[in-house]
Amino acid sequence: MKSAALHNARRPANRLAGEISPYLLQHAHNPVDWYPWGEEAFARARAEDKPVFLSIGYSSCHWCHVMERESFDNPEVAAFLNEHFISVKVDREERPDLDRLYMRFVYATTGEGGWPLTVFLTPDREPFFGGTYFPPQPRYGRPGFLQLLQRVAALWREQRVDLRRAAAELRQQLKASLELPPASPGLPGPPLLRRAAEQIMAHYDPRHGGFGGAPKFPQPAAGLFLLSVASRLDLPEAVAQVLHTCDRMAAGGIHDHLGGGFARYAVDAEWVVPHFEKMLYDQAQLAQLYLEAYLTNGHPRLAGVVRDILDYVLRDLTDPEGGFYSAEDADSEGHEGRFYCWTTEELRALLTPAEYEVTVRYFGITPEGNFVDHSHPNPLPGLNVLHVAGPWADDDGESRVLLASAIQKMREARARRIRPARDDKVLTSWNGLMLGAMARAGVVLGEPRYLQAAARSLAFLRTRLWRAEGLAAQPPGRLSHAYRAGRIQPVRFLEDYAFLLDGVLWWYEATLDAEALRFAVDLAEEMLRDFFDPVEGGFWHTPPEARDLILRIKDESDGAEPAGNSMAVQALLRLACITGSDRYREAALRTLQAFAGQVAAAPTAYCAMLRAAGFVVWPVTRVIVQGDPLDPRTRALLQAAHSVHDPFRVVVGTVGPVSLPNPASERLPTPRAMVCRRETCLPPTEDPLELKTLLGNPQRGVLGSLS
Repeated sequence: MKSAALHNARRPANRLAGEISPYLLQHAHNPVDWYPWGEEAFARARAEDKPVFLSIGYSSCHWCHVMERESFDNPEVAAFLNEHFISVKVDREERPDLDRLYMRFVYATTGEGGWPLTVFLTPDREPFFGGTYFPPQPRYGRPGFLQLLQRVAALWREQRVDLRRAAAELRQQLKASLELPPASPGLPGPPLLRRAAEQIMAHYDPRHGGFGGAPKFPQPAAGLFLLSVASRLDLPEAVAQVLHTCDRMAAGGIHDHLGGGFARYAVDAEWVVPHFEKMLYDQAQLAQLYLEAYLTNGHPRLAGVVRDILDYVLRDLTDPEGGFYSAEDADSEGHEGRFYCWTTEELRALLTPAEYEVTVRYFGITPEGNFVDHSHPNPLPGLNVLHVAGPWADDDGESRVLLASAIQKMREARARRIRPARDDKVLTSWNGLMLGAMARAGVVLGEPRYLQAAARSLAFLRTRLWRAEGLAAQPPGRLSHAYRAGRIQPVRFLEDYAFLLDGVLWWYEATLDAEALRFAVDLAEEMLRDFFDPVEGGFWHTPPEARDLILRIKDESDGAEPAGNSMAVQALLRLACITGSDRYREAALRTLQAFAGQVAAAPTAYCAMLRAAGFVVWPVTRVIVQGDPLDPRTRALLQAAHSVHDPFRVVVGTVGPVSLPNPASERLPTPRAMVCRRETCLPPTEDPLELKTLLGNPQRGVLGSLS
């Protein structure tokens, strides 16, 4: 790391030096004449009639680092790029709209996708060829990168007219592929939800947990969907599969047993060897999954995993002002996984013989190791990823003491290592996910530090990324996508509004903060104004002022993150239940109708949207809590309201005719809560234990409506 920094310091900076993205700044001293995405690059491409080389990646992407080291830092490659192309570098986290659009093109034309994303464009931004990682020399069945550049340059020189014509045709094909079929008058119902659940369950790995084979991803959206529908569709095996998956992931090397949190995915089916990067959105979604699993099962170890995830975020991914950072890298000291792995020699030198014996047995450590960094020309030997090779806990009390002592020594020793690089930009969308996870964990687990973190996060987002109207040089909307070091990235996307709206609602339900509910309404109104399609239904991914894309798209299926449309449906349906507004419900229903054909054709690709549809398919439980939110008795009722598993429940304060909280003077002096289902409310209670009993017996509300 230090040698690379000194090496870069001796090089002149390129145009990326003025950007705020850590990923772009990593390339600011490449010999490549990089441009950030913008009109300046394309104006030069038009003036010189050159093709554009577009490279999209992100700061914690291992193979992005590899390609930079092999190609973008190579003077020969850089010289060829500079002579024959206009080179543009994009952070996919900073511009998810560009990434989705050009990733869709690459996937449609090659059958694969991933990062780094490599695309060649005409000066009019139209793609004509693309791929992902290209090695410096031909291997992995791919041409060498310089070889590829030479071929594309020759084609542009000799067949430019044909390439432009082909690019225009590909643009039209891409546009057609992104258009949704006509909206369906029907909505997802129990049969479709059952079909989706059964399709997911058919891919369950009964030995190691998870759904599908290697590489194995956690898929929190699928787990949350299964837990939400299992009791309503009488699928107890779905719960068992999710709980087993949670246990195996927590025991695997994908879980950082010393520092907390989860890596992006495992390269094997056993969850042992991860791809070591840690992403904020994974931590947020997995915290929600383990919370749901804990509420379903009640086992303390599941709550422990939630704490483990969130404590990692608070320690290593939290800005001093309260925002949450985006990611940590997979690499350190030039090697993937070096920070996380151990050799037997390191452990022998660190631990007592008794501690060493217990540790190698518990974590499955061998002299040969279980991880090799194949991307490095000189991989380090004998590296071990820690994973629980035995049971969760040893019955031998002495062994547990020895293991605890060893883990503490390993934590202290690892803290002295060179850490992976951290992407310290704050993204509104991912912060919305983490805000919701912190708020919900705070009330479910009774942990004030998580509620405090959520409060600071919300204040940060409102101060730094939600701006007062009338400021100069701001887009038409008040929300921005990214912040770093006192600067914002003045673009905005559907996911910023939808994810943040969902997070603010979790905060409101945990605290009954009336000002937060007003903020949620402001977010919803701006999202509807600038992103909703009133003609066809559904939400556009970009606002009207975004004019640097060749196509305006509606993001589709749920992936590593839930789709913006999926989260918009969930947040609007929850907001409708809280406020009583038919307008929010109608927008959500029209979005479900707009995607109905896509969802019916591939239901497992829309787990988050189908989970949100449950707010329409089944009666929603409303828990109305009356009382001062600062009163400990009110807080006890709130915790009770959140402590029973019911994914289709909202918690609200005292509501008036316009659905916003009434003044404090109208609150009852004695806190109490009512459980309402359909049009019937049960008698109020002041007892948190009785409230839990009422929530655990959903038939009470149904029977009451018949009396």
